Amino acid sequence: MSNQPLVLGIETSCDETAVGIVRGRTLLANVIASSVEEHARFGGVVPEIASRAHLESLVPVLQSALEQANVSLRDLDAIAVTGGPGLIGALLVGVASASGLAIGLDKPFYAVNHLAAHVSVDLLTHSLPIEPAIALLVSGGHSSLLQVNDITQDVIKLGESMDDAAGEAFDKIARVMGLGFPGGPALDHESLTGNPNAIDFPRGLTQSSDWLSRPFDFSFSGLKTAVARYLESTPNYKRADVAASFQESIVDVLLLKALAACKKTGIDTLVIAGGVAANSRLRSLAQQRCEVAKLRLRIPASGLCTDNGAMVAALGSAMAAAGRAPSKIDVAATSNLPVTTVQI
Repeated sequence: MSNQPLVLGIETSCDETAVGIVRGRTLLANVIASSVEEHARFGGVVPEIASRAHLESLVPVLQSALEQANVSLRDLDAIAVTGGPGLIGALLVGVASASGLAIGLDKPFYAVNHLAAHVSVDLLTHSLPIEPAIALLVSGGHSSLLQVNDITQDVIKLGESMDDAAGEAFDKIARVMGLGFPGGPALDHESLTGNPNAIDFPRGLTQSSDWLSRPFDFSFSGLKTAVARYLESTPNYKRADVAASFQESIVDVLLLKALAACKKTGIDTLVIAGGVAANSRLRSLAQQRCEVAKLRLRIPASGLCTDNGAMVAALGSAMAAAGRAPSKIDVAATSNLPVTTVQI
């Protein structure tokens, strides 16, 4: 196989039906159909609605991606799909579709980890190798610190969220503040006119004892409770100040831990990935702190941070180029796939 393989990636782990096509590290197509509006009235993702939306959207999204890339299915070198983690019904739609295509086209098939794919999408933005790197992965369901020695097979978990992930905390506080769903973009927008130092909200797991026992883990449940209590006790609160101060607490902790991981391991590259990586304050403060610490910062383009097919195709392309063995065609989707398992 060429070291610039043409790979199609399918992503259906949650509420986006997405197909991306890459040639090596060049993005040719990235088409997404989101069902977020169907979930908004429930204040969160409803698994059955998400699965049905994937069934309805996958074929049109696939056709659109092929047209955008100006390639045919027969041109493909391999097919990649998110095999986990995620909503099991949603994952099954993607895995069944990808394995069916692989059988029909007689192409290699890679069932890859959704979280590793979030990190891999950086390959489409930057030309240098991605490893070794410390990866701060922050999304709606996951907050993790990873040591990436080889994105195709060697990822070590340094720490993770002990309770709510950063994205979950954003969604829950946005709901309490009446900002709707999804909460991350709404809070980010609201914070732009607020004072991030107006309210001193707690920074979870940053006491001296925490740095000794759980230096790279996260906890946002105490922060969430503190914000909810502040809102209850302060009827005339300034919404922009609350949004900015809450956001600052999360971003501050994420970067404190990430830079500490870089220092501990001696790795001078930090990759920030996942949906929360699109947050404007996280991006700007990360740039400032990495410059001071003399670290190389890599953050994918904002449009590639949320769930998409390009990230799955990028990881599949990296695996094909590295000569990794394909997945078995009858592989099972795994809703709780560990972040350290790059391929099923």
